[in-house]
Amino acid sequence: MGEWLDKRFNVTASGSSIRTEIIAGITTFMTMAYIIFVNPAILSEAGMDFGAVMTATCLASAIGTLLMAFLANYPFALAPGMGLNAFFAFSVVLGMQVGWEVALACVFIDGIIFIILTAGKVRQAIVNAVPYTLKVAVGAGIGMFIALIGLIQAGIIVDNPATLVSLGNIKSAGPILAMVGLLFMAVLHAYKVKGSLLWGILLITIVSIPLGITTPPEGIISAPPSLSPVFFKLDLKSALTFAMFPVIITFVFVDMFDTIGTLIGVSTRAGMLNEKGELPKVGRALFADAVATTLGACLGTSTTTTYVESAAGVEEGGRTGLTALVVAILFLCALFISPIAKIVPSVATAPALVMVGVFMMQSLKNLNFDDITEIVPACITIFAMPFAYSIAEGISWGIISYALIKLLAGRGREVSKTMYVLAVLFLLKEFML
Repeated sequence: MGEWLDKRFNVTASGSSIRTEIIAGITTFMTMAYIIFVNPAILSEAGMDFGAVMTATCLASAIGTLLMAFLANYPFALAPGMGLNAFFAFSVVLGMQVGWEVALACVFIDGIIFIILTAGKVRQAIVNAVPYTLKVAVGAGIGMFIALIGLIQAGIIVDNPATLVSLGNIKSAGPILAMVGLLFMAVLHAYKVKGSLLWGILLITIVSIPLGITTPPEGIISAPPSLSPVFFKLDLKSALTFAMFPVIITFVFVDMFDTIGTLIGVSTRAGMLNEKGELPKVGRALFADAVATTLGACLGTSTTTTYVESAAGVEEGGRTGLTALVVAILFLCALFISPIAKIVPSVATAPALVMVGVFMMQSLKNLNFDDITEIVPACITIFAMPFAYSIAEGISWGIISYALIKLLAGRGREVSKTMYVLAVLFLLKEFML
């Protein structure tokens, strides 16, 4: 078996070993396993069945990661993306009052578009057309948005008719536990403990039981929850309308930059880029990501994408698809722990959302703060997402402001034609819908 794995994934030729690849796979899974609990918690806010979404999350993650392992032979893991699931639940379903079946159909269409773009080799060209500044800003803005959602779920931030938002009752058990969880996760991460978010979620869940915030599980192992409440529940007819066009474009836009950024960033740390700074077999990796998104929507979850937590496995020495194969197997095993997943309270997952927000905002250090034509559109993008409570609005106004500021500042040639087209489309969406 070991010889076959070595030959199939070119383990030895990649300067790795089967033992190293297995450890790397376990490490990657530990750092991203929080999605098993967090994704159902977020999508259940949109009215979707928690257990069914948990099953869909594990299956979509396993299938997507298997595709990455066997098609591209890269140590990258896939799962429903943070930020994209928040956009799905809070911006599209709750914000626009759109049924989650319609939102799933939009994700499905997003995946089909990606398959077509990848086959036509134009996906990379579209990404290159959008300036680096906005790519950084989108990630940071989503980070702020996710952190805000976490703070609200924890009861730390509450609504206020006079000031819109204010500090909640931080003396109550829920907010205190969430803050303890945040500190615990941050300290573990500072000590470079693998799976810091997962350990934090588990700790707060255990502490919540004697406090009466949650109840003990009826068991540990059980059959996976049924997929039937969400399986193939796609309302394609309602999704294929002009009103849903901005939603689909936003899914495409966010997923595109999240995937490309993750692939290039993790590959750079792993030394996988060639002398031209390109990632070999990137088309296969993008194809795996696109197919995973399409299948994930059919299963009943939001956009499946490549995870930046794959960097944890890469740092442990993972260099081939065998790392990804291990992650996929562990996601399949996770299908049978639904009794544990069901008792995880929001105060346990909320600090994980805040920590993910922190991670996503680390890219701000790459912004050019000295160029006003760059930093203003970036800040508009970042501010609009949490303040308008919409990732879509942040992206829309970021692109619009970037094109207009550059044009009016006499630097219009720095903006690509594709960006101008996107700006016009988003302006039409804002003032005609």
